[in-house]
Amino acid sequence: MAGKKRIVGETVSTATARYQPMGPRKIRYVAELIRGKTVAEAQTLLSLVHRPSAVPVIKRLLTSAAANSERGNSEELVIGRIWANAGPTLKRWRPRAFGRANRIRKRSCHITIELTEPVGGEEA
Repeated sequence: MAGKKRIVGETVSTATARYQPMGPRKIRYVAELIRGKTVAEAQTLLSLVHRPSAVPVIKRLLTSAAANSERGNSEELVIGRIWANAGPTLKRWRPRAFGRANRIRKRSCHITIELTEPVGGEEA
């Protein structure tokens, strides 16, 4: 997988959403779709993806990361890195038949987006 990773440019801004009440696998599916895209392309793509649990959180986080950058036009920034790590898991119990119990795991995650400058700068 070494060929898949690529350095896009210098990190311009970051945004982090911690303790989001959903599993990191749900977030990673959408994160794979927008990684390496510009902010404008990612916002368009997020409006078309049907993942009701993950899309609103990532959309809000992307808007925050774009606002954190001190550039005038943040639409041209590229999503250099985006990842979702597991947060704390709440353990709950559900009663089952014959006096047994099943464990319910309520997962949470921490999501981070790093926006970078595109390679090539302002050549166009």
